[in-house]
Amino acid sequence: MKNDPIALPVDPADAEDFDVTVEALDRGQRARLIRKTRTGLGLSQAEFASRFRVPVGTLRDWEQARATAPDFAIAYVRVIGLHPDMVAKAVA
Repeated sequence: MKNDPIALPVDPADAEDFDVTVEALDRGQRARLIRKTRTGLGLSQAEFASRFRVPVGTLRDWEQARATAPDFAIAYVRVIGLHPDMVAKAVA
């Protein structure tokens, strides 16, 4: 971890700031995409998870950036954002 490239260096003027690695920044951006897609559809985590067959605990971990959503999940979320009713019907 100590040798991971830094995407955003610490702000020396902010005692509570910290370095952000490239991996952590990517994980955060993926989390934001998933959360924005879900909230844009007006769904709770439980509703989204049930409707699109994603384990709610996994969804929660992805949204809170505790785990990095894999590429296939990001692609799935993008399709959901474009065609939510079609996806829901396909997985029903």
